[in-house]
Formats: sequence, structure tokens, C-alpha cells
Amino acid sequence: MKIGFIGLGIMGKPMSKNLLKAGYDVTVNDLNKAAVDEVTALGATSAASAKEIAQQCDVIITMLPNSPQVKTVVLGKGGLIEGLSTGKVLIDMSSIAPLVSREVAAELDKIGVEMLDAPVSGGEPKAIDGTMSVMVGGKQEIFDSYYDVMKSMAGSVVRCGEIGAGNITKLANQIIVAINIAAVSEAFTLAQAAGVEPNLVYEAIRGGLAGSTVLDAKGPMMMDRNFNPGFRINLHIKDLNNVIETSHNLGLALPLVTQVMEEMQVLKHDGLEACDHSSIVRFYEKMNNIEVKR
Repeated sequence: MKIGFIGLGIMGKPMSKNLLKAGYDVTVNDLNKAAVDEVTALGATSAASAKEIAQQCDVIITMLPNSPQVKTVVLGKGGLIEGLSTGKVLIDMSSIAPLVSREVAAELDKIGVEMLDAPVSGGEPKAIDGTMSVMVGGKQEIFDSYYDVMKSMAGSVVRCGEIGAGNITKLANQIIVAINIAAVSEAFTLAQAAGVEPNLVYEAIRGGLAGSTVLDAKGPMMMDRNFNPGFRINLHIKDLNNVIETSHNLGLALPLVTQVMEEMQVLKHDGLEACDHSSIVRFYEKMNNIEVKR
């Protein structure tokens, strides 16, 4: 099986490396030549365009920033659709709007190409060690056929329903993550202001009901003032935009999402959009004139 991989960013680069470690034949493409060179040095080959990858590979994985990029790479001039043929498969692991996943899948279906939408969660650390979670939408038989490919990059791969279900699940995931980070931020701000060390609060509560993967991953980053991006604020803003757009299409009110989105917009205005989303704590610090630290 020849695998094409397009998008060697924070997540895509380690994901492609894990495919190589699993023994797959991988061909890569990205606008960042340095990223391409790094992965080809480990045994991948490179292709000059999406169309070329589609012509050469049996299954193509895309890991791109958002809906417009996916539509351009798949359906645009020089895109995958110009090189794909019946029987090939696209696994889009980008986090995009569910309706766009369904739109792209419908266009590919016209030429006999199947698609899975398979966004991921876990950030850069879990992409590197291959333990991220993958949420998949698409036909059961296609999921079964490419489960091992996805599992070589992940600790968990779950089919959530038909096409688009993967990205609906990812949006639900991003709601919980964003609100959880905001809750941790508020809790640490309270502790710091009251003269109780946030680190001791963290150690005391992490084993109880308030404990979570988010608390363990992001709490220490806040206290250590380490805001190097595992998942950037601007990407979470993108995901919450997709949440809000989807919720409006469904006639839903999601007030907590709206609140955290406003906090992230303040951070973006302050020039922190490329920082890790644990930077939400800096919104509370700014509002309360305090700094959370060990």
C-alpha cells in the first residue's frame, strides 16, 4: 500500500513519521520545504503536487489547517481530484466543518473515490508518541480497511458514524477541552489570589473528580509559564468558529463556547494567537492583575 500524506505541520509531521516507523511506503507534500526534507530524510519520498500524490498513491491522508485548504487541495486546480481514480481513498484528518466534509465526499463519490473524515485530538505530544485519538466518519467497510493505517498513528481510533460524524465528534471534543482549560484557569487564579499555591491545589485535586487529561496536560504549563504551542490559540479559535457555525445551522445556543471564544479573541488581539491554548489563563491574569505560577 502506498500512502500519500499532505500537510506536514505541528501534527502532520510526526504523524507521517509514525507511518514510516510502522513500515508504510509514504510520499509527502507540503509548502514547507524544510518539513518535507526532514521527513524524506527518514525514508519518505516527495511529490511536487497534490495531483502527483493522487496519481502515485492508493490512499491519501490530508492534515490541513481548515475547510478552505482542504477544498483547495482536494477539489482545486492541480488538486487531488485531478489525479484520483476509482478505488482510491482519501482520509482527511484535518479538523474542518462537518458540512464541508460531506461536500468534498459527495464530489469524490462522483468519480468512485471513498472518503473518511478522521480528525484527531491530543496535540503535538500525542502526535509524536502515536497516542492521539482519532474520530472517524464514513462507511464501515472503508473504516475497517484502513483502521490499521490510522492506528499506526494513534492510541484510539473510533468510528462515530457516517461521513461528517468524525468532525462533529471533534467539535464536541474541542468544546470540552476549551471549557476545561478555562475552568482550570479560573481555579488557579482563585488559588493564587487567595494565597494558596496552585501547584498544591493541582496535586490535591488531580486524583479526584476534578482530575482530567486537560488538567494534567495544561495545568503544569500554566504554572511553569510554558506557552510553547502544542495546540495554538488560533487553531482553537478556528475549531470554535466551526462549532458556532454548526450550532447556528442546527438552531442551538451554546453559551459557554461563546464565552471561551471571546476570551480567545482577547488573547489573539494581544498577539498571543500562536501560543498554546493553555494561554487562556493569561486572560484571567490580565483581568485580575495576577500571575499564576508555582
